[in-house]
Amino acid sequence: MNIVNFFKRFGKAFWVANFAELLERAAYYGVFIVITLYLSRILAFTDFEAASISGVFSALLYFLPTFTGAYADKIGFKKSLIVAFGFLSVGYFGLGIFPTLLESAGLAKYGFTTEFTGLRESNDKYIIIPIMALIIIGGSFIKSVITGTVAKETDEKSRATGFSIFYTIVNIGAFSGKTIVKPLREAMGNVGLIDISFFSAGMTLLALIAVIFFFRPSVTKGEGKSIGEIWNALIRVVTNARLIILILIITGFWMVQHQLYATMPKYVLRMAGESASPSWYANVNPLVVFTTVGLITSLFKKRTALFSMTIGMFIMPVSAFAMAAGNMLNGESIDLGFTTMHPVAFMMIVGIAFQGLAESFISPRFLEYFSLQAPKGEEGLYLGFSHLHSFLSSILGFGLSGFLLEKYCPDPDLLSETEKLTAYDHAHYIWFVFVGIATISAISLIIYGKVTTWLDSKKGAPQIN
Repeated sequence: MNIVNFFKRFGKAFWVANFAELLERAAYYGVFIVITLYLSRILAFTDFEAASISGVFSALLYFLPTFTGAYADKIGFKKSLIVAFGFLSVGYFGLGIFPTLLESAGLAKYGFTTEFTGLRESNDKYIIIPIMALIIIGGSFIKSVITGTVAKETDEKSRATGFSIFYTIVNIGAFSGKTIVKPLREAMGNVGLIDISFFSAGMTLLALIAVIFFFRPSVTKGEGKSIGEIWNALIRVVTNARLIILILIITGFWMVQHQLYATMPKYVLRMAGESASPSWYANVNPLVVFTTVGLITSLFKKRTALFSMTIGMFIMPVSAFAMAAGNMLNGESIDLGFTTMHPVAFMMIVGIAFQGLAESFISPRFLEYFSLQAPKGEEGLYLGFSHLHSFLSSILGFGLSGFLLEKYCPDPDLLSETEKLTAYDHAHYIWFVFVGIATISAISLIIYGKVTTWLDSKKGAPQIN
C-alpha cells in the first residue's frame, strides 16, 4: 500500500481531527510541563499553592471528559471542537497576557518586577484560576471528541490502525510541546515561561481554523448516554467496593507518575541548576512507553492483567529511588563520554525511564482488567470512569509535592545565603516518600489479587484477574 492509498483509507474528518489533536497536545504539554514554575516564578504562588492549583487543574481534565463527551454527542462534534479550541485559545492567551496586565495595572507595589518575582502579597494573582478554567473546559471536550471522531470515522477493519495513528499523533504532540520549552527559557529566562503560553494559544488557534474550515464529520449526531445515565454510572462505580479499592491502589502508582510534572521541574532546576532541561527529561517517559508498550503487552498477553500490573507496580519504587539517588552522589558530574551531566539530572532521566517502563506494564492491562469488572453491556460507560485514579492522584500527588518541596527543596528566592548552604542536603527525602507510596501500592495489589481470587472461588464465580 503506497502512501497515497494509506491516506485515502481514512476520511478527511479523521485527518483533520488528528491534526487538531497534534496541535492541542503540543499546546497542552508545552504549558503543563512548566505550569508549577509559571505559577511560582511569575505569579509568586508558594510551592504548595502552585501544586494545589495545578493538581486541581489536572484532576478536572481527567474527570470532566465523560460528562462533556455526553454533551458533545448532543450538539455535534464540530460545534464541540469549535467551543473547545475557542476556549483553549482564549485560556492560553490569558496565561500569557495576564502578567503584563497586572504589571500595567500598577501592581508593582505588590512585588511584581521586571524579573517577574511575583505578587507575593496580592490576591489579584488568583484571577488566574478562571483563566485556567477555560483551558480545563476546552481540554475536557477535546479528550472525548477526538477519540470519538476516530471511532466514528473508522470501521472494524481500520479501527485498530486508526487508534494506532491517533496514539502516535498524541506522542508526537507531547514530545514537541515539551521540547520547545527549553530554548524559550534559555533565550528569555523566566519570561519564556510566559511566552510558551502564546505558543500554545497559536497552536490551538490554528486548530480552531482547521476545524472551522475543513472538519466535516460523517456522523453529526451521537448515540451516547445522557448526563443522568453517566452520573448514575459514576454512583455505581464509587459504591462498588472492588472497583474503588483497585482505583485507590492504582492511585498510588499515578501519584508517583504525576511527579513528572508536579515535583521534577522545580527539583531539577533547584538541584542541578538553571542549565538543566526538565522539559526534555520528561520526554523520556513517552519515548520509553512508545517503544516498549507493544512488546511488553505482546510478551505478557498470556499472563493475567494483575500479574503484568504487579510487575509494573514493583518497578515504580525503583524509579523513585533512582530519582533520589542523584542527590546522594556527592555532586560529582557523571561523564557519559560525549557529555557530562549533573548527577541529579542523570539519575532523574534514569528514574523517568523506569517510570515509563512501569507504565507500559500497567496502563493497557489496567483498562482491560477494569472493563472486566463492569456489568455486561456497560463496559464502555464504566471505562469512562477508569481514570478516576488520575483524578485522585492529581489532587493528592500535586498537593503532597508542594508540601514536600517547601520542606526539603524550598524556593531559593525565599532563603538567606546562610540557609542555602544546607537547605538542600535532604532534598532527596522527597523521593523516599514516593518510594514508600509505590511500595505500599505494589504490596496492596498483590493482596488485592489474592483476596478477590479467594472471594470469586468461594462464590463459584469465574476468576477475573
